[in-house]
Amino acid sequence: MERALRKTFQGVLNIIRFNWHFYVLAFVLIACLFTITVLFPNQFNWIGYLLIIGIILATTLSLVASYYIYDLSNLYSLNWLDDLEIKSGSHLLNINAGLDETSYLLKQKYAACSLTPMDFYNSAKHTEISIERARKAYTPYPGTSLIETTDIGLSLKSIDCTFVILAAHEIRDKQEQVVFFKQIKQALKDDGKIVVVEHSRDIYNFLVYNFGCFHFFSPRRWKEVFRNSGLALIQTKKITPFINVYYLT
Repeated sequence: MERALRKTFQGVLNIIRFNWHFYVLAFVLIACLFTITVLFPNQFNWIGYLLIIGIILATTLSLVASYYIYDLSNLYSLNWLDDLEIKSGSHLLNINAGLDETSYLLKQKYAACSLTPMDFYNSAKHTEISIERARKAYTPYPGTSLIETTDIGLSLKSIDCTFVILAAHEIRDKQEQVVFFKQIKQALKDDGKIVVVEHSRDIYNFLVYNFGCFHFFSPRRWKEVFRNSGLALIQTKKITPFINVYYLT
């Protein structure tokens, strides 16, 4: 099954498309501040202009960073997986949280393997409007199963490698995260692997996404979750300064 190549600017345009309400809010704030400074000129107008400049710079920086991460970097080339040993005929599992941009890519990269895609999106738990918009815009990968984070429904020792790419942070509760990864562990074969890709709650993401970075979790949090799930972290890599890849077994 072939996947259409990612389009130019697809990543950053999706950011705008699925989070347009934030950009409308920024525009409204800028318009209001500018109107106030024009209609009511006084010695404090510089504060209004400073806020306008700050909003424009913060919005522009987040979009530039998103373009770099999702369009210019090697995130979707998957060449950062080249060192991962995947044997022909392996059974791969790819779990997403409502938007699957990687199953086609994984199947393309590992054509000789079987791929099971799963989606744990739950509208009652995952209330972000951006995910709901993304689900309406993209059809699921063929054969995708809807699952619960507390019941992924896989047989014991049936999976060679599981991928959880930019999805696990949508599970907000720590104990639920532990239960989720324990189930993945149980489904892994004895020599199975897990690859988790996540933004980090760190200074780099704060500088470009401001308070939006608090939607992510720190590396320390993930390492604690992995440890409590009975998993061993064997390696951590970076895809740009903003994204970590955790290799587990």
